[in-house]
Amino acid sequence: MKLLTLNTHSLEESGMPEKQAAFAKAVTRFRPDVIALQEVNQHRNAAAVPMPEGYVPAQQAVVLRRDNHGLAVARLLEQEGLHYQWSWLPAKVGYDKYDEGLALFSRKPVLETADLLVSRTDDYFNYRTRRLLGIRTEDGWFFTVHMSWWNDLQEPFARQWETLLDLLPKDGPVYLMGDFNGDAQVSGQTYDLVKASGFCDTYDLAQTKDEGWTVQGVIDGWRDQAAVPARRIDQIWARHPVTVRSSRVVFNGAEEPVISDHFGILTELQPEEEH
Repeated sequence: MKLLTLNTHSLEESGMPEKQAAFAKAVTRFRPDVIALQEVNQHRNAAAVPMPEGYVPAQQAVVLRRDNHGLAVARLLEQEGLHYQWSWLPAKVGYDKYDEGLALFSRKPVLETADLLVSRTDDYFNYRTRRLLGIRTEDGWFFTVHMSWWNDLQEPFARQWETLLDLLPKDGPVYLMGDFNGDAQVSGQTYDLVKASGFCDTYDLAQTKDEGWTVQGVIDGWRDQAAVPARRIDQIWARHPVTVRSSRVVFNGAEEPVISDHFGILTELQPEEEH
């Protein structure tokens, strides 16, 4: 099973149509079973469009708009002959102009969806509002994650994580994929708390892997932090022990073009029956 995660930084990136096309082309090569995307945006004043075939709502009141990044990706993948079911969940207003949300794509049928509020605030106009979008397939639950920072005075990661643990399904495999806003190199904070909660870092378990860096330089949300050459803030965690064949950074300019201020992660798990 292949899992792909990327914080897309849409639609703030220049050359967005070209970057969306590059993403779709790469996905046709990767053929991930589940894709988790964060910062999946649409302009709040764009025209509304009908719900397309293959879309599975997580909220009944969701309005898809013409320039929704998830919708663009879904259309491009269809043009490439890849058929995914997908869902998009708006979480808050981003950059004062977007409905900023989360998206999940699955090659297998989506059996159930979940909308988890992990922040104390549920103010759509407050950038600190944090939700998780989840889907359940025959392989388990998959959640796309965009968490708060460890040192946020109003919405610290540790409190959101405690809430999330209470909300997660109690049975079956659970995978958390996305932007944890916590540098894995920093001891005693986000990464160590997740690991101490019993989750397995697929990068740590991978039989083959690269350096793992998912951001370089200074990016939005980290401009008040001390500059370091690179950070590993995007991660894929499993709640149960798994055998991980490989983990590699994608869309970092090596084999695929850079299409966001984050790089992506492509992880391949060994099927359960082969353990």
